[in-house]
Amino acid sequence: MAKSKKKREPASGDVATNRRARQKFEPIEKMEAGIVLQGSEVKSLRNGKAQMGDAYAVVERNEVWLRNLHIPPYEPASRENHEPERPRKLLLHRAEIERLVGKTAEKGLTLIPTRIYFKGSRAKVELALARGKEGRDRRREIAERDVRREVEREFKSRMR
Repeated sequence: MAKSKKKREPASGDVATNRRARQKFEPIEKMEAGIVLQGSEVKSLRNGKAQMGDAYAVVERNEVWLRNLHIPPYEPASRENHEPERPRKLLLHRAEIERLVGKTAEKGLTLIPTRIYFKGSRAKVELALARGKEGRDRRREIAERDVRREVEREFKSRMR
């Protein structure tokens, strides 16, 4: 039986989620950061339009920047619109930034945004300090998930 090709909606309250990050990276630690946005970007986010498939965060000159986050232009703001993939500054405390500098200096660790959401009237980004998964890790994860599914299926059939 073929799976339906319907688009998954983000969880309630979420504007966008980065599902690819869960597939390709193993999150070690998560944190919340504010994001500096222009007015048209906030309006576009409130409409639920953002794509963060290739987004990543970088620490440059003691500031954290979010790159490759696509927020499409807000249609009614014709002249005052923003550039869709401009770098956006993330707001973190100095101690958090210094800790991230030390952690990302370790081999294989990177900063990945996992979701964007609104907390009150403020837009927030959930960042994950993550390590990239290797191909064999992904295959092992898929095999374990298949085994779990089979066990649950068998359990349900026995319960009937």
